[in-house]
Amino acid sequence: MLALLALPVGQPSAAAVDRLSLKVADVANPAFTLHDIRVVFDAGSATGEISVARARVGGRVLRDVRLRCARAALSFDGFSCHGADLRLAGRRVSAALDFELDRRSGAARLAAGFGQGGRMELDVDGGGRLLARMVELPADAVHALLSPWSPPVARAMRDFKAQGRASGELEWSGAGARSSRLSARLRIADAGFGTADGLQAGERIAIELAVDARQARDGWHWQAGIEWKEGAAYLHPLYLEAGAKLGASGRLDGRRVRVDEAALEVEGVRRLRATASADLDALDEATLSVDVDGADLALIGPRWIAPLLAPASTERLRFAGHVSGALQLRAGRLQAAEARFEDAGFSLAGAAAGAGFAFGPIAGRASWVQGERGRARLEVGGGRWEKLALGGFALDAELMDDGARLARTTVPVLDGALVLEDLALSRGPAGWEGSGSVVIEPVSMPALTAALDLPPMAGVLSASLPELRVSPGEIALDGALVISVFDGYLRATGLRLREPFGVASHLSGDIEARHIDLAQLTETFSFGNITGFVDADVRGLELARWRPVAFDARIVSSPGDYRRRISQRAVENISALGGAGAVAAIQRSLLRLFETFGYRELGLHCRLAGGVCVMDGIEGGERADGGFVIVRGGGVPALDVIGYNRRVDWDELVERLQRVVAENVSPELR
Repeated sequence: MLALLALPVGQPSAAAVDRLSLKVADVANPAFTLHDIRVVFDAGSATGEISVARARVGGRVLRDVRLRCARAALSFDGFSCHGADLRLAGRRVSAALDFELDRRSGAARLAAGFGQGGRMELDVDGGGRLLARMVELPADAVHALLSPWSPPVARAMRDFKAQGRASGELEWSGAGARSSRLSARLRIADAGFGTADGLQAGERIAIELAVDARQARDGWHWQAGIEWKEGAAYLHPLYLEAGAKLGASGRLDGRRVRVDEAALEVEGVRRLRATASADLDALDEATLSVDVDGADLALIGPRWIAPLLAPASTERLRFAGHVSGALQLRAGRLQAAEARFEDAGFSLAGAAAGAGFAFGPIAGRASWVQGERGRARLEVGGGRWEKLALGGFALDAELMDDGARLARTTVPVLDGALVLEDLALSRGPAGWEGSGSVVIEPVSMPALTAALDLPPMAGVLSASLPELRVSPGEIALDGALVISVFDGYLRATGLRLREPFGVASHLSGDIEARHIDLAQLTETFSFGNITGFVDADVRGLELARWRPVAFDARIVSSPGDYRRRISQRAVENISALGGAGAVAAIQRSLLRLFETFGYRELGLHCRLAGGVCVMDGIEGGERADGGFVIVRGGGVPALDVIGYNRRVDWDELVERLQRVVAENVSPELR
């Protein structure tokens, strides 16, 4: 009600009042309440000022509201103000305002025009009905209007450099505090946002929003719908496009909002439901529960799963099948999860054709709750690693807050198996890491070489690797990988594989070979014919993208008493290993007279670095003319193979030998 009087100030005349000051204790309306109102009106200049110590609109309280009018009119029936300047708590609102107040009915009207374009109108009648309209309101104006009402939202708009325009209507009606109703329709067009680091951005976004609510004893009961019509957004590491629709309902009690049910329509998901709860002043502490049914992995995998699990490999990951499940989050942290897989599968393409891996179909279930031990049981129908086909297997795991532990897992590989034991994984600050042991049960070399499109070899491959260590970007194997082949064996140790699934994979380790039967080896690779045995050591082997870039390799005749013969063709091919300048130390015309020659020993040393192989031969076989002995002859005729070029281009050497083996022709010696 009006509480106090009007005091005329100026000339003491009964006919005119130059300046009028009015104080009102409060004005009450179902839509708003104003306390400690002061009105100053200057009749001579037709200007005025209204100050409100405290204003309540709905549940929000504003303090120190000041309205300065460029043109004003005051009467016993009310007050009007045009071209006004509005300040809230000392902060100026960037808008030109027109305001009218009818004292008798309690009705009020406010219109605001903004310098950036756009207009807003607010009408309140004496019965408590409020109608607000926005027309092409720019983001800056929305920010200014929201600052007093919702500081967190206003701060978010500022930090994200929001842009765009908003239009719509809001209607609030009700005669009492417990019978109010709210209806809002909002359209946002050509919107965008972006952060300084570029990790959050959006452009040309169009959204339609509808809200209907009613007030009851336990707060506001509301229903809302939102449809994303146009545009795209990047929320690192996810790229999102228009098309989603959300319908939700819940309750607002003071500053606490609850979503009792929300249904999201998004491509690739049969049904998605959610519930949530949050404090409007602490949205980052919100709780969220999500239920998903019939999600098509072929559609949601590349969009949602790959960017979260393997952002660097998103373009090479493929998915199939369906998954259903549930998630629970609190303050942005996962509290519980469940997944059920049906005919699922995934693959990662490698840099070369046929490389990478694939698994599927997969069926089973995994569930986990924070602070408890969860379980995963998956049946995998089969798979592929590089060119190797894998048989079906079962995967059992114990899930914990910080990782997982796998039970003994046997993966069939050809006629053998890969056995994983005591494999434990945990997620640290840098990524996934873990340890375990690996056993390769014997795989026959004939089957393995056929599967890998290699020349057929006899023997078996087996391994006992007591410690497998996994760290971000690297797999390390402690132990020995042993291949029994050509009546001898190859033993690889110190194996380290970096970026195993990346385009720049890098393998390092050491290899030793003992008692390799040269007759079987040369026959397998069409190299001519050599009888005897050799030992080899390859130290500091490094392969980048599975191509040698560095090593220090030495091949020597094995000790012992055995038949040592070498064919004419093998002599020519070994000469090629010495590079340009390598020669057989007899007349080439004499080579035609003999099919095979005896030899005492052979040896070759290559140190690869920078694409160049630095060559040497038998230890102690240096010659005064700068040459080096590769094969030292024995018997009649005596035959030595001498190399003179100690620096050989590696790619050229490999290309030459591949041609020799593939075409079975004599090498060109230049």
